Amino acid sequence: MNTDTLRSAVLDAVNAGRTDRLPGLIKHLSPADRRALVPELTALRREIRGWDWSRRADSERIRPALLLAGAGCHTGAAAAASWIAARELRDAGGSGNAALLKVLADRDPAWLGDLAHRLAARAATVEGQYRLIRELLLRAPDDCPPPTGDPFVHAWVRHMSYGGHTGSARTLRLALREEPYVRELVPRLFETAETPEALGWYSAPGVPGRWPAELAALAARGTVERRTLLDGCLARLLRGGRPAGLTFFTDLLAVLEPTEDEQEERTADWIALAADAHSPLAGHAQQVLAGLSEAGRLPAERLAEMSAAVLFRPEKKLVRAQLVLLGKALRRQRDDRSVLLPAVAAAFGHADTGLQERALKLVAAHLRPEDDDLRTELAFQAELLSPAHRRTAAELLGAVAEAAVPATPYTETLPPAPARRRQAPAAPLSLAETVELVAALVKSRQPTTEEFEAAADALVRHAHRDRAELATALRPALADRPWIGDGGYHADPGWLRGLELVAATVLGHVRAHDLRAGRGLRDDRSGQDCAHTAMGEVTTARLYEAAGRILTDPLPFLLATPTWDTGSLDPSDLVERLAEYGRLGVAPAPVDFGQALLRVRRDDPEAAPAAAALGTPEGERLAAWLTGAGEPPRTVRRVAEPGSARHSWWAGRTRDTVRRIVVDVAERPVLAEFPPAFHRLGRAFSGSAERCYHWDGWELAQLSVLPEDRETQAVLLLPELTACAAVEERGAGQRLSRLAELGGPAGPVLHLAVAAGLGARHAEDRLAAVDALLVLAARQELDTGLLGRDLAELLALGTVKPNRLADAVRTAAGTGAYATIWAVLAGALPALLADGGVRGAGEVLAVAAECVEACGAAGPEPAGLAETAGRRGSSQLVAQARRLSTALAAAGTAATAA
Repeated sequence: MNTDTLRSAVLDAVNAGRTDRLPGLIKHLSPADRRALVPELTALRREIRGWDWSRRADSERIRPALLLAGAGCHTGAAAAASWIAARELRDAGGSGNAALLKVLADRDPAWLGDLAHRLAARAATVEGQYRLIRELLLRAPDDCPPPTGDPFVHAWVRHMSYGGHTGSARTLRLALREEPYVRELVPRLFETAETPEALGWYSAPGVPGRWPAELAALAARGTVERRTLLDGCLARLLRGGRPAGLTFFTDLLAVLEPTEDEQEERTADWIALAADAHSPLAGHAQQVLAGLSEAGRLPAERLAEMSAAVLFRPEKKLVRAQLVLLGKALRRQRDDRSVLLPAVAAAFGHADTGLQERALKLVAAHLRPEDDDLRTELAFQAELLSPAHRRTAAELLGAVAEAAVPATPYTETLPPAPARRRQAPAAPLSLAETVELVAALVKSRQPTTEEFEAAADALVRHAHRDRAELATALRPALADRPWIGDGGYHADPGWLRGLELVAATVLGHVRAHDLRAGRGLRDDRSGQDCAHTAMGEVTTARLYEAAGRILTDPLPFLLATPTWDTGSLDPSDLVERLAEYGRLGVAPAPVDFGQALLRVRRDDPEAAPAAAALGTPEGERLAAWLTGAGEPPRTVRRVAEPGSARHSWWAGRTRDTVRRIVVDVAERPVLAEFPPAFHRLGRAFSGSAERCYHWDGWELAQLSVLPEDRETQAVLLLPELTACAAVEERGAGQRLSRLAELGGPAGPVLHLAVAAGLGARHAEDRLAAVDALLVLAARQELDTGLLGRDLAELLALGTVKPNRLADAVRTAAGTGAYATIWAVLAGALPALLADGGVRGAGEVLAVAAECVEACGAAGPEPAGLAETAGRRGSSQLVAQARRLSTALAAAGTAATAA
């Protein structure tokens, strides 16, 4: 059979799906003939890729044969690997590995090894092609090493775990014994970026047939060096990562049972783990080092090195254990005190004063009268002690300042208040800038308020100036949108999101009839009173209105474009815009003007007379709004019992229901005078409403619809913040942090929201609540007494847990706001100290005592503090109550003396 006939026969076999004929046909082709077939095979591959479902049967018949033919005709290993790994060919489910190996049977063994390595480097397909890669490696020269990349190692571990016979407990052992590449691949288990998942497929690591037990068996037989496993485990643990990803290596160490010699040899690694690893692993390293110390294998210098790191860790359990270890070492070798006592003194700076006291007692027990130099060194470190322990330290060490209050007047340090940033002034965006921004935002899911408003205003301005020119520039930028087409195609506005509606109107794809009032807005058939949806309807109605005016009576610009990045509008800017409308003879758009009123700031006493002087209905409405009509709605706070929480939007996520504070908002009649889009926003609504299905554009509406009404927004956010504290939801704190930066009164609901956020389950939400607290304090809007009373009520209800509150206020105080945090805690402590004190109250008392010691605040003791401080015992609650009582007394004495 001549060459042309062979090539035609190969193509015919491919089109017929005859995979059985291809190996015999391709075997007789020369390398040049094979290369000549590649373009035709590539063209066929490209053709079938474009076939629709009507030719699905043809595609499924041809693809397996096309895979074999391409693999056999590509003479380069890189090209062959790319062809074999192509997803549309492999996913066809045609030829198996046997057919591929048969068509590649005449290739050079070194070429096959190269192909195996190239296939193994493809992370997306290595798992599915693992068996093919193994067969290619077995046909490669003896000196061809196995692939060692992460994808192949992960696939190797998985297939070794199955061992070829899923379910048998001995399969992994047999597979590893027969594995020719075990010496090369086992060390890679400790070096991959992520731990192979299959390594953790066990419930008991020491059971035969599980990876830890079998690796230990390999070391016992000498197949793999024991040192490789020990060093590999420690190196991987030192590298760190998620605790779940490190469990295998700690289990392997436990199965290996390192001897004391092996542990001592790796002392530096254990010290590093005790210093920096996550708590359980650090505790294990600490136990190993404690065993070495008791065996006399850990010199005092190394123990001191270890202590210097561990005693600075925040975990009290680890610090207590380290102090115990130091105490034992000091009792065994008293002559080592010159090395170990300075290490003990590292605990003088720990945040927990109970641990400070333990360290001070340990120093007192082992310091001798003749240790003058050591005493001087320890006295220098004792300056880190809390004022509660200064007197004891002075009696023991001598040169320690005894003052419990600062010698210099305390100055509160608050982070600077976020500065409001003015948005781009009057100069509008150019045509090119408008097109670029609109194209970007149409394809963006969450534009910022500033971007959204700038683009909307620019579209309106350019449509008023020259709509045809705007359309010509805009069409190519939006050519990929599904609603763009020829022949007068009209899009349904209900399917267009945000600025896309206005852009489609500019381009003539939306009719004025479809933009009539109310079309495209949500219908409240469910009976739910969701204020989130109501705000969304305001934004939507404003876009519909602007688009409709483009077709009928274009606006020169929008009235409600914010002045500030918070979404607020200066009243003077609105007065100027209304005056310009009057000069141009333009009637304001009702929804746009209503939105402007909701955004306008009410802090300029000269704005109302200037608005009234315009002599227009809109000017008079603005003047009335600024002088009283724009007051936020009244709110009513109450406690909801567990039974009433049954249908709340967040209570359904947990079986538990709790008593909680909810806030109801009174009706706002003034919004009845606004366009219909605002009417739902003016209704009364409850913070305990049924499950709320509000849309995902909450952040945009929050900033753009009610930027001067933090109280109403706090009511909407409070159920989510309560859920973050009570049922361990997450994420609402981020919105609270942003809410504090907006305008309007910082009233009782906003303070209540901050109080709930300080008790959130997740640290990121608590940190956001701390940010909100500090923003209010920096702007002198924080009512510390009110916030303290709110915390007391939430603590009494169980919504806020004391340990979470302690973490939050400790973070806030650490910024330098000691006086502010003490003023807040003074109102919350009575709830913690009632009925003998609640669990975790000692942690909050510790923060309160630290604040009083730092700022020297004087004043009456909170109710219950004297009784708690006078109780017997040394619990944290009693110890911290005594500390706080002492600090308050010292501050009072200092204030009286001054």
